[in-house]
Amino acid sequence: MRSGSILALDQGTTNTKAILVDSFGRVTKRASRSQSVTYPRPTWVEQDAQAIWRSVQAVIDQALEDGPEIAAVAVSNQRESVILWERESGQPLGPCVVWQCQRGTEFCQTLRAQGLASLVQERTGLTLDPMFSGTKMRWLLDHTEDGHARAAAGELCLGTVDSWVLYNLTGGQVFACDMTNASRTQLFNLHTLQWDAELCEAFGIPVAALPNVRPSSTVYGETVVLGSLPAGIPVAALVGDSHGALYGHAGFQPGSIKATYGTGSSLMTPIDQPILSRSGLATTVAWATEAGVTYALEGNIYVTGAAVAWLGQLLGLTDPVDEVDALAGSVTDSNGVYLVPAFVGLGAPHWSDSARGTITGLTQGTTLGHLARATLESIAYQIRDVFDAMQAEAGVPLTTLLADGGPSRNDGLMQFQADILHADVVRSATAEVSALGAAYLAGLAVGVWASEAEISNLSRDQERFAPHMTAEEREALYAGWLAAIAKVMLPTA
Repeated sequence: MRSGSILALDQGTTNTKAILVDSFGRVTKRASRSQSVTYPRPTWVEQDAQAIWRSVQAVIDQALEDGPEIAAVAVSNQRESVILWERESGQPLGPCVVWQCQRGTEFCQTLRAQGLASLVQERTGLTLDPMFSGTKMRWLLDHTEDGHARAAAGELCLGTVDSWVLYNLTGGQVFACDMTNASRTQLFNLHTLQWDAELCEAFGIPVAALPNVRPSSTVYGETVVLGSLPAGIPVAALVGDSHGALYGHAGFQPGSIKATYGTGSSLMTPIDQPILSRSGLATTVAWATEAGVTYALEGNIYVTGAAVAWLGQLLGLTDPVDEVDALAGSVTDSNGVYLVPAFVGLGAPHWSDSARGTITGLTQGTTLGHLARATLESIAYQIRDVFDAMQAEAGVPLTTLLADGGPSRNDGLMQFQADILHADVVRSATAEVSALGAAYLAGLAVGVWASEAEISNLSRDQERFAPHMTAEEREALYAGWLAAIAKVMLPTA
């Protein structure tokens, strides 16, 4: 067994975190830095790429202030978000276009008109949608002077956030991404496990500008000196945050299903081979190690925790999340109110980029407490939408939901989730499950742990919520949600 801790970085949409994980799988140090998001136009979402990297440097310095011995560095990251930078100078040439951003909608419509939607889904496992990276990459090249020519000449790097962090950790020596992030671009063929030349041509993305694709668990390169981080530390794992969370739960076998609650939410369950979903789900790479590739079914929800933040800001609350939680706890139900947070459209399993948010069931008796509770409940309803679709396609029973992420800290939400699913919800007591999964993958690569069986045997603190709601009440509430969804899915006049 190799000695030393794993430094795991989790670069998320609204926070960048770092944890130190010892050989027993225990988190021994935590650091966090908030991350700002801007909305330059309706449905456009972006961040400052340099600010992202500064936040990574800040949490590294905070986590390593006591000078621990480091065996490896691991990275989990927000997925689908894209950065364009100069290969030689490392300078970004535009914003980080965030995964929620819908600026690629028009180009998606162009590809659909060309009859390419089926080809994209067959080869990549993904529904043609502007959430995924390919259309964001195209937009960045279209809006960069000589962007396409320079990209084709290999002068530019088009990468997901994992590749941006890796490039900077290695002082610009390594431009690579892992298979989980590549599988979210709509340019990566799930069957050949390579960039698909035909799809790259259709999207107008030169392969010369894309990172090398490697397994999630492997040594990518070594660090340069970066503040408290010494040179020569192997960067031994890259993984998308949702995939890292499933790995962090040790959800290695079919039948496991997890939900990561965050700005948006992701449900994921492992499967043996890629399948073509008929229920609005994505097929993706769950993770890749030197032993092989594991696939997964996934459902991505655009807005869950972000709806709580939105309501708090709309009401002018000082502490939006905690105060909305308190308002929701002041009532016993939503009094028939439903909020559909389709602020940037709807993701899985509905996939409507034209849907917009709505509130239904308002009466003179509606209070802020009811609206707050409806906002929290919208998270659980959207999780059920995807859970039910997965149950129909997974081929094995899904009886327990593994939960993690910020909003999962809310006991009331977790109980309602168990009730509306009629399934146990097991919440991780570790807040940084995505980073923990990345640490496990890095530890495999450098010999801290010998196998997934050994990782499965590591201790994990968990809390369980069992359903108590009657079937009649559960299905009546869910029918009201489906009626609210139907309203936002209606075609506009």
